[in-house]
Amino acid sequence: MGSVSPGKVWGDIHSTRRAGGLRRTAGGRRSPMIGSGVLAALFPHPKPSMDTKRPVADTHIHLWDPGYLTYPWLETVPAIAGSHGVADLQIQEPETDRFRLAQIVFMQAGAEDAEAILEARWVNALADGLDPRITGIVACAPVEQGEAVQPVLEDLASMPRVKGVRRLIQDQPAGYAATPAFAEGVRMLPGYGFSFDLCIHHHQLGEVTDLVRRCPDVAFILDHIGKPDIAAGTLDPWRSDLKALSELPNVVCKISGMATEADHANWQPDDLKPYVDHVVECFGEDRIVYGGDWPVSLLAVKHWGHWVDVLDDLTAHLGPAAQQKLYFDNAVRFYRLPA
Repeated sequence: MGSVSPGKVWGDIHSTRRAGGLRRTAGGRRSPMIGSGVLAALFPHPKPSMDTKRPVADTHIHLWDPGYLTYPWLETVPAIAGSHGVADLQIQEPETDRFRLAQIVFMQAGAEDAEAILEARWVNALADGLDPRITGIVACAPVEQGEAVQPVLEDLASMPRVKGVRRLIQDQPAGYAATPAFAEGVRMLPGYGFSFDLCIHHHQLGEVTDLVRRCPDVAFILDHIGKPDIAAGTLDPWRSDLKALSELPNVVCKISGMATEADHANWQPDDLKPYVDHVVECFGEDRIVYGGDWPVSLLAVKHWGHWVDVLDDLTAHLGPAAQQKLYFDNAVRFYRLPA
């Protein structure tokens, strides 16, 4: 398999979509409050303003409603285990005086596998009824099943907002993403116009670098800069492993999830600086993108705008043009969002 240019990988992604609606679950679960008149009245979509706030296309926002879907992992994080919806996000947006949230890419939030399609349809309906700024969805799909994942991809492709797939690798045993079936499933994504988000721990960088190399026609996004051990201040071997990954043209890096890899209660911006600087050095200003990781980020930050303000300070030396790419332009390109 030959290599391809970044322009080809990111520019050739397209797909034919079919319209689809929201399915409801059977049993005792309540329906989600989609299109709720009460919520819409209390928390209307912010009107455009002529203020000086810079637009952000946040490529990593989670939403969840444990009363509607099942999220087993939330049992381990009681601080954020309650429902987090668009109204909760909207309340926090004014806390930053630098940025306005212009577009949202929903990132699959760890609902049970059996509910993965329903999760995507739920968020698609939220975008229709409560917050049209949700212009992209990255859904879950069992790519490790190889060609057997096709029916799931077909279902996801019926929703035009679905831009990509994420299958969590971070807590899987060594070799999970190295199987022929995993690569086979991932290679199906471009046929549907989908990219693949890589969510790993730093020790898995070598494994996913091999995956990216074996799938040169797939557009990959590395989430959370590969989750280095920021709390311990450890840079190596993350630093060299990230450099090796960055040498492949079909992968970009999301600067996100960093405060949650640091000491939640005591981190300082300077703790993050060497990691941010290395990412920029490796990937350059054209292959980095901002992600907020809200509301998981609330384990370590005060509100949605806290992290974007910190990153703004850490990247100020890059200049306005590079920051415009980081916060907006690259997101539009990587996730095929409205310009």
